[in-house]
Amino acid sequence: MTTASTLPGPAAGTRRELPGLIGHQFHADLRCYWRNTQSVFFTILLPVLFLVILASIFRSATVKVPGGTMKESVYYVPALIAWGLISAAFSNLALSVVRNRESGIYKRRRATPLPASAVIAARAAVAVLTALAITVVMLGIGWAAYGASIPGHTAPAFVLDLIVGAAAFCCLGFAAATLISNVDAVQPVVWATILPLSFISGIFIPVSELPAWLARIGYVFPVHPLTAALLEAYNPHTTGSGLNWGYLATLAAWGLAGLIIAIRRFRWLPRGG
Repeated sequence: MTTASTLPGPAAGTRRELPGLIGHQFHADLRCYWRNTQSVFFTILLPVLFLVILASIFRSATVKVPGGTMKESVYYVPALIAWGLISAAFSNLALSVVRNRESGIYKRRRATPLPASAVIAARAAVAVLTALAITVVMLGIGWAAYGASIPGHTAPAFVLDLIVGAAAFCCLGFAAATLISNVDAVQPVVWATILPLSFISGIFIPVSELPAWLARIGYVFPVHPLTAALLEAYNPHTTGSGLNWGYLATLAAWGLAGLIIAIRRFRWLPRGG
């Protein structure tokens, strides 16, 4: 098995030029991403569609949150920001990595001076940028259409939650790619993993409306702490900074586990290569 640790290291000159190499690869990956209209739809437009549909259906309803209640239309703004982030940093990243690996793109890149770290960093940067674009769009729609805004005292916590969440799910996306053998299996595996967790972790159904035993299962997985952390920033009853170190610690632990798996199992050659 070929892992990142067994790849030949870059020369000293390449190390000095690493930021430029990452930037060059980032622009190439970003162009490829935007040319894939189906991928752009599912990662950027789909969360917007979910927000419009769900917020319109439950516009007059309220939902229980820590400290009291809030409009359900407002609730779905941070919940679907979490969904969009996961789609960009986990689902789409895993698909891209498996496709590049199995088509031999990564194999050919090993013959170039481009180091493995630049390939990984550039692809992760595309995922983070996409997650940021989704967040900006959802923030704007939430504020303009549903009156959903983040109080100033919780805004820094919201940003930190996004950063930790994006990093954690990028690591998990790379880890998931090591467990999937071919491109055809990516979407079934990813959707079978993320979709059930989204329903029991507060994205599509508020946790307060779930059976207690089902909610407890969701608490174990990383979708819930990300959703709950972003919701805390929007919750009008939140006092203080809005930081929940327990949620951040859970996300960080999952991210670390994903990073360890990715480092140990990551392949640069096709499964049959």
